[in-house]
Amino acid sequence: MKYNTFYRIFSIVFMTIKFLLQIYSFHFIHRVWDRETSKKWERLLAGQAREYRKKALELGGLLIKFGQFLSTRADLLPAAFIKELQGLTDQVKSVPFRYSREIMEEEWQTDLEDHLADIDRQPIASASIGEVYKARLHDGTTVAVKVRRHRVEEVFHKDFRALRIVFWLLSRFTVYGEKADLQKLYKEIVSVMSQELDFEQELKYANYFKSRYKDNEYIHIPEYFDELCTARVLVMEWAEGVKIDNLSFMQENGIERKQVAKRLFDFYVDQFINPGFFHADPHVGNILIRRDGTLVILDYGMAGEIRKEDTKQLRNIVQGVILDDYDRVIRALLEMDFLLENYDTEKIKKLLKKTMDLYQEEAGQRMQSELMEQVMEDLQVFVKEQPIQLPADYAFLGRAASILLGVLLSIYPEMDVVKWARPVVKQWASGENGKGSIYTEVLKESTRPLLSLPRELIDWMNDGERDREWEKNKQRYKFMHQYYLFYAIICFFLLTVGAAVLTAGWFLDSQLLLKSGAFSGGLFLILLAALARKHYKMIHSLKHKRRFW
Repeated sequence: MKYNTFYRIFSIVFMTIKFLLQIYSFHFIHRVWDRETSKKWERLLAGQAREYRKKALELGGLLIKFGQFLSTRADLLPAAFIKELQGLTDQVKSVPFRYSREIMEEEWQTDLEDHLADIDRQPIASASIGEVYKARLHDGTTVAVKVRRHRVEEVFHKDFRALRIVFWLLSRFTVYGEKADLQKLYKEIVSVMSQELDFEQELKYANYFKSRYKDNEYIHIPEYFDELCTARVLVMEWAEGVKIDNLSFMQENGIERKQVAKRLFDFYVDQFINPGFFHADPHVGNILIRRDGTLVILDYGMAGEIRKEDTKQLRNIVQGVILDDYDRVIRALLEMDFLLENYDTEKIKKLLKKTMDLYQEEAGQRMQSELMEQVMEDLQVFVKEQPIQLPADYAFLGRAASILLGVLLSIYPEMDVVKWARPVVKQWASGENGKGSIYTEVLKESTRPLLSLPRELIDWMNDGERDREWEKNKQRYKFMHQYYLFYAIICFFLLTVGAAVLTAGWFLDSQLLLKSGAFSGGLFLILLAALARKHYKMIHSLKHKRRFW
């Protein structure tokens, strides 16, 4: 049934309507919002998230990936809902091997045995999009073969239709229709999920990371066999190692946990703050460690991008905070598409300033972990109160950073994030090739008002005199405007009379009337043209003088 279009759409839409009715009923019944009501509300949301997780594991397909995507969106969902979704794993029941074999042979246009000497029929990993098998090439090389799941593309496109209906319901019957740009969000989801279906895109990401970190002796990225890779099949080097959180393995092999955590930290922070792609799924299953301490990074199906313009705007945000210039912060947020149309500039500025002042006061009084928790909670409140919608890449960046922090703490709980980040951020702040230092920019911005003070003082004095001169002449120009307009109306009236006399002389065949009408009409036409010319010159002169005043 899970492949039936009607069943999938009905299940997803029905679940959405059920959740909305539960929320409306709760608010209708609970008019007084006290501590007990808040607890009931949290339980309701947690129950809904658990139901979603159960339905996602039952149907598979987009629901799992969408649930993982939603777990990154603190700007859209309550914390209680997100907490439950963060436990949504991408492990589903495997499909029969015959389907995977059929896909491999279709992609390679030949029998499976022509490329593989043997292959384990039981997958070592089964996810919502792909199955991974251990195999061996004819030259004896052990490889991992990732095959796109049977009918998964068909399932995803059916779910996209259901998701479109869900977003329509949310836009019509919830506050999200006003708070979020749901149409843009829907397009982002379709784009991101469609990329994950394309294994050729994953191959490009893998080759990109292998090239970017080829000189890092502590990081190993598996080799891909490009000639065997297609849109539905990937063949890569078999990576030996154990999961990164296997502390007993490290102890047995004399591997220092702090050193491992620091190498992993440096590897990902470089991706998070510098232009380029970043690995967006750094969970323990995708990071292995070898006996020599080398880290193996797997699975490049989910990647985000930090653009060069993004790093520039991030520096502007940092500069704005240091200089207490929150207008600059707002401009940077706008450039990064964080703010929607109905944002309140002054409210956001006040909230940012208040938050930064609070953290500066409490930074020395509270433990680092407590302060980080407070930052995350305040950030969630902030994005809920304001029309802020994180673009997909930033949402994945936040998710990746959150997952990475959990992995690092599981390896080395004593880590000092601030101490490790300080030299990296200092280097990043100096800009490309050490030029355009953020500190230089801060110094320039700080001294600019002092350097410009004499000129601004003179301009202020001159402006005062010019403004007084302008006020003195404004009435005269107003009078002249009325003068020209008045006489223009009189001339136009007399011109009309002259035309009427000329017309009468024509019909009555009277030379006197013809000459009188022609003379008066011509005279007043000339006067009207002269008045129009002088009026135009006056207006032009007025604009010219005002420009320099």
